[in-house]
Amino acid sequence: MVEAFRLHLPTVESAIALAGEREENLKLLAQQTGATLVLRGQELLISGTANQIQLMQRLVAALEEDWSQGKAIAGVDILTARQAIDTHRQDELQDLQRDVLARTRRGENIRAKTFRQRQYIQAVRNHDLTFCIGPAGTGKTFLAAVLGVQALLDNQYERLILTRPAVEAGERLGFLPGDLQQKIDPYLRPLYDALYEFIDAEKIPGLMERGVIEVAPIAYMRGRTLSNAFVILDEAQNTTPAQMKMVLTRLGFKSRMVVTGDITQTDLPGNQMSGLAMAQKVLQAVDGIAFCHLSKADVVRHPLVQRIVAAYEQQERA
Repeated sequence: MVEAFRLHLPTVESAIALAGEREENLKLLAQQTGATLVLRGQELLISGTANQIQLMQRLVAALEEDWSQGKAIAGVDILTARQAIDTHRQDELQDLQRDVLARTRRGENIRAKTFRQRQYIQAVRNHDLTFCIGPAGTGKTFLAAVLGVQALLDNQYERLILTRPAVEAGERLGFLPGDLQQKIDPYLRPLYDALYEFIDAEKIPGLMERGVIEVAPIAYMRGRTLSNAFVILDEAQNTTPAQMKMVLTRLGFKSRMVVTGDITQTDLPGNQMSGLAMAQKVLQAVDGIAFCHLSKADVVRHPLVQRIVAAYEQQERA
């Protein structure tokens, strides 16, 4: 039997936040519940069976922490809320929604969007060495950078070191224009992007000159001991086993290291084994090391990215 329920939203801003851009959120909510949704101004008309309407009401209530304040809701927020309802984790969802990691220069709150992201954050907070493995768009590097910048600004560490392998993809570094720093900067751009979210761009060169922030290719880590530092190794799937061992053994006292990568996206030549894949096999049972795995369900970029990741996973299984 089809029933109807009218939900009055308190403000225009809250209605816009719940509906999403081009009402994408309403489409996803309808898909998740089976209910039919029509938004007219600040009134949301919900129609469907009693169970569909009840599930829709519970989903809207689970998301109220954000939409009631006019904060944008992403598709991943809806999917996480549905997972919380299905697994009776509504209290944990509230903790996730309220655990703000940092605030960007634009005033945006940064927090985990999924339960696995929150587990990743907790692992970094509680372990000196954390590996995070997962596909593009799951926040592996960004969340690590957020935690690293916050720890640096809170004076928990003296330095923030971000490194990644400069794997040549078609062009050799020697043929690229500019000096060495200009040659390697394109490989390190994603790390700079994360820094710019929290530190004024004009301040970063000064911090780098003083060695407070270091962004460098992995070769620069050889022969060093990284003490009192927060270290992020990004794109670790493109390290060789020897490079991975070299970086891990640089960890010094009062330091923390986060290693991120996607084992399915290695750019190493030929049959060269990934250092990240080997580290996962060798170090899985070592006490004091955390391994976190994110999936397409944790993608927090454009919704299309999640569908792209899923399509490639399906192709690889075929």
